[in-house]
Formats: sequence, C-alpha cells, structure tokens
Amino acid sequence: MKKDWDGKNQLVKGSDYRHKSINKFLLFLKQEVEKYFDNAPHSHHTDKKIKEMISELVNSRKANTEKIMICEDIIEFEKKEKVTFVDLFAGAGGFSEGFLQAENGNRIYDFLLGSDINENCELTHLARYNFQLELDAEFLRQDITEVDFLDNLLKKLNGKTVDVVCGGPPCQSFSLAGKRKKFDKKDDLFSHYLKVIRQLRPKYFVMENVKGILTKEEGKICDMILQEIKSIVDLQEFEQLLTFVSHLKKVEKKQPFLLDCYNLRLQFETVIDKPLEKLRDSYIQNIENKFRVLTPKIVDYKTSKTDKNIATIRHGFNLLKRSNELAYIRKKVIAEKAFSDLDNDFFAEKFDDFLIAIDPDSILENIKMAFGNLKPSETYSDEVKEITEALEIYNYSFDECVKRLKEFAINSNKEQEFEDILSHIRLYKIEKPFVALASNYGVPQNRERVLFIGCRKDQKLISDIPPTVSEDEKVTVFEALYDLDFVGNDDEKFQYAEIDLKAKYNGSTQKMKALLKKRTIDGKVNEKSGLSYAEWSRKGRLSKRFANAKKPFYVRNFEELNDNLSLVAPLHNHKTSKQNDDVIKRLGVILNTGDYEQAKKELKAIGLDSEKRNYNVLKPDSQSPTVMTIPDDYIHFSSPRPLTVREMARLQSFDDSFVFQGKRTTGGKDRKHTVPQYTLVGNAVPPLMAKAIALEILKHIK
Repeated sequence: MKKDWDGKNQLVKGSDYRHKSINKFLLFLKQEVEKYFDNAPHSHHTDKKIKEMISELVNSRKANTEKIMICEDIIEFEKKEKVTFVDLFAGAGGFSEGFLQAENGNRIYDFLLGSDINENCELTHLARYNFQLELDAEFLRQDITEVDFLDNLLKKLNGKTVDVVCGGPPCQSFSLAGKRKKFDKKDDLFSHYLKVIRQLRPKYFVMENVKGILTKEEGKICDMILQEIKSIVDLQEFEQLLTFVSHLKKVEKKQPFLLDCYNLRLQFETVIDKPLEKLRDSYIQNIENKFRVLTPKIVDYKTSKTDKNIATIRHGFNLLKRSNELAYIRKKVIAEKAFSDLDNDFFAEKFDDFLIAIDPDSILENIKMAFGNLKPSETYSDEVKEITEALEIYNYSFDECVKRLKEFAINSNKEQEFEDILSHIRLYKIEKPFVALASNYGVPQNRERVLFIGCRKDQKLISDIPPTVSEDEKVTVFEALYDLDFVGNDDEKFQYAEIDLKAKYNGSTQKMKALLKKRTIDGKVNEKSGLSYAEWSRKGRLSKRFANAKKPFYVRNFEELNDNLSLVAPLHNHKTSKQNDDVIKRLGVILNTGDYEQAKKELKAIGLDSEKRNYNVLKPDSQSPTVMTIPDDYIHFSSPRPLTVREMARLQSFDDSFVFQGKRTTGGKDRKHTVPQYTLVGNAVPPLMAKAIALEILKHIK
C-alpha cells in the first residue's frame, strides 16, 4: 500500500510485515541493473532489454509466492506405488536427488528422511526438498555414533517402513588420495551404518565408498565389511541357531563350557544398547567365575594378591565389562585428536598408544600374555586354555563364531543341518562390492566409486548396475559447461546468457558444435527430439510429479529460510573468485600448455611458479577427472579461471534448479566444522549415478 512506501529511499517501510523480504529483493534488482549497465555493451542499454531482465527476475520470485493449483499429473503420481527410502550421510543430497528422479512403470520413490552431521547439509536439504519440492521428508542432524541416534531416527520415522537405505559413510581415511591417519574417526562409521540396517531391516541397502577401500589393509577392510554384512541376522529365525548350539552341547561332551560361551556370544546379535551391555557383562562374569575357581589351583594366596599377572587378568575382566565406557572414551579421544590435528608430531603416537591400550583386542592380548607368564602346570592347562579361548570368542564376529561352530558340527555329523540353519538366518545376500564409473551413467566425469549393495534374503540379488550410456554416448565437459561460459573474474551471474560459439571458437566452431549431442533424459543419443546435457540441466530431470516445484532460490542461513528472505533467480551458485593478475597469468600459461607439469618450466622462467601440488586443465572433448572439494584444483577449458560451484555441480550431474545453500567456500579452522558449497558438491554422489542404482532396485524389488 502507498502508506507503506518510502519514496525517498525507494524501500518498503517497517509497517508492512513483508518489508525485509521485499526490500532485500529490491536491492538485489538494483544491483543487477547496475551490473548490467557496467558490463553490457552500450548497444544493449535499451528499455526493452532492461525490462526483459527485470521481468525474468520478478516472475521467478512471483512464482514462489503465489499458490499453485495441484495439476492432474501430480495427482496421478500420488496413485503410484511408492518405495520408501532413507539417505544417511546425505551431504547435499546426491543419492536423494537421483532416487527422486527414478521411475519404473508404476513405481516411484517416497523420501522419508535424510541425515548428516552438518548444518549446511540440513539447510540445503530443507531448501530443496521441504521448501522447493514441498516434500515432508524429515532431517536428522546428529552424529550417527551417538548413543541415542537410533532412538531419534526411529522417532523421526514414526513407525514408517523403510524399503531402501542408501548412504556413503565419510571415507577420507580409506582414500588413495589423502594421507591415511591411524585411528581416523571416520574409519568405523560403516559399522554404525550397518547398525541402522540391523534395526530398519530394509529390503535393499546401498553403501558407496572410494575405490581405495578395496585395497586398504591388503583387502582386509573390504573383507571385514562383507563379513559384517553377512553377519546381520534374521531375528525371527535366529532361535534355530541357538537351539542347535544347545543340542551340540549334549552331543559334544568335551567342551560344554565353550559351547555355552558360543551360545551367549551369539545372543549379542539379537539386542542393542543396554540389553547388549547386560549380555556382555554376563559373558565376562562367567569367565571371571571360572578363573576365580582356578586361581588357588595355580598360585598361592600371597601371589594371588600381589602378582602383576593375576592383577592384569582381573583388571582386564573389569575393562572388558566396561566396553561401553571405553568405546565412549575412544570416540572422544579420536575426535580430540582430529580436532587438534594430532598427526606427524610428538603427541600423535602417545594418543595412538592409549587408544591401542583400551582396545578390546589389546586387553585380551594382555590377559593371554599374563596367563603365559604364570606358567601353570600341565594339570590345569586345559582350564587355562578354555578361559583364553572363551575370551577370544567374546571378541569374535558372527562369521568367526560360525566358522568355529562348523568344526563342532562336522565332528557331530551335523554339518548339513548347520548349513541349512545358516541359510535361513542370514538376513542379507551380497556377492562382492563392485566399481561403478560415473561416466557410464551420463555423468561428464570419470569418477570411480565402490558400491556395496545388500539384498534382503527375500529379494533378488543385485550384483551390478548396467551402464545407461555407451562409450560413444558419454557426455563431454564441453557439452556440460559450454552454456555457462559467460562469467568473468570476480563476477556473479543470476541469469543465463547466449553463447556465440562462432565468435568464441573462431576456426574450431564446427569441431566444438560436434561435441553437443541431443539426448533422452537418461542420456541416450536422440538427435530428433532430445536435448543436450546442458539443456537437461537447465530444464531439470525431475518428473512431472514436481511440476509445481518452486523456482530456484538461495539463502545464507536458517533464519533467511524461515523468514522467506530468499533470493529467487533463474541461476544460482555461478560466482567466480577474485584472482589477481599473477594468478590469471599463471592459469593462462597452464591452460595454453594443457598440462601443469609441462608448464612448470615456463612458469619458473617468468617468475610465476607455485607451490600448489596440482592443477587439472579440463579437456573439452572428454570427461573431467574426479571432482574434489577445492575449486582451484581445476582450470576451465577455455578461460584462465577455476570453476564456479554451478559448473562443478554440472560435472556432478546436479540440475541447475538444485541450489547449494550457505557459504560458498571457507578455509583454515572453519573447514573442520563447516561444509561450504564447494564441499557439498565435491563430496556428493552424482545424482545420475544414484538414479541408475535407484532404477535397478525399482526393477527388482518385491
């Protein structure tokens, strides 16, 4: 209303409850018009051109504030069969985005919940899925290793059945690229991921990781993960195994104590949290009772009270009974080690020594060593051996228990019965992990990722994800980025601009045009009715189910999101850093040479050499290398500059309508607890690869 307008300052007065939101938009329009006058040729300074630019921005904002009628296409999608999924370690939402693009026959996905530890992940999730796409997907921002994570997850799910769980536990310590650290806090997150799987019992779960996990510790880490997956049991059938072990005890007369230990250890698989703590305590108490009876037989009274070996055994039992407390201490020490950057210094080794000392394996080794030092007589060697073996069983995985029990079954001529029981109680099937190459799924990037796909025993086994494009159909860097090449140094654009290929690539125009292919939405070449990869990115790959999605918008924080202070525009995340003249010249030399190593000699000669380890010059006619989280690792194929967030998102196969929220970049100590836009992009699962995985599951799920 007129009374709410401040004509002098050209702003809305505080008397209108919308004044913050409207004034922010008016200032944004003013800045864009000023930039247009500064940068556009004078021949473009016409009323028509300026009106077109302003109208596009105004219409984008208007579309987000008006209520839209629900169209028939959306109603039809509501009738489809929905397969529910949860996205753990969600990051920006690469898995979620791909799953929501997937559709097979009458089946689509229903997004129940995303989870991550960082607030910018939550902000990006809420902006995309709750505000823009208007889904009711929950978000749980919590460390998966915290004791109440599962309880909070179940509260958020509110009794809903989960069909599929996907996620990529952070894996820097598994990577072939970075320096590996001892006791990296990210190393054991997969076990917490599997803890969620045990609780939710989805029909399928997908775990994504770096290729280095296959060779870490000479393949032992990979074997351990497979062993853990195969150790997830069907609790409804598990009683069969416990009954079988009880029957073995009646047949096997020689080692009833050990079979009791196996029976109790197997019960660990059936419970979590406090009930598990009670079972562990009961297990150690049984061994402690046996040792109490043995002690006066192998040492005299005085020795039993003063000997260091006896004290080690007794105190070792106490430590094993305190496994939860020690696990908590371990977690806190590892977190502190990471926070304080303890690596390659005088502190790191001492911290690691302490962590080794409180590890169950180390405690058990000390107990066994103490028994060896006591040198009990042969008369009691069997009793000592039973105690030490019982302690080993305590720390066995489910599969290790199975291997040892199989020996008992063979001795009792019950091997076939044992195998039949195992086939019923193993909840998940998996052959082995496999390497998926992102460019095989229409992603313009040669990113290799390892996929573990667990299939519940009542579902069909999935052991591979077939490529969706052929070698000749793969998307090139040029096809992905050519239409965004209108941004300069220290520049930000909110609208698309026309690219004159003839002017830009004089002499090689036809060669560059030949790299542009018309495709179906799945990447298959279709020159008659298809769109290029860049055009699909602008149009969006989500189905008509999201026809009423709001226009792309950006917010800096939760307050702006909740107060509707969003910046609405056709294009976001397309901003370049301010590079000084020396950096521009350096990047220009590397770009012209085409290779950093080959350019180093020339850079040194002209005084522009750098300590930076690596620069990747993007090749327009092939795929990019793996997109990481640091923007100046890459040089644009035609301009001496790093990539914008939007360009890196294109190389990851995110639609342009997917806006990365919060800070664009960060450095120093902030990197430990903030996840800026570049990191969100670089750490994400490429949505088109996720879509291929999601489609394969939709085809097979019962």
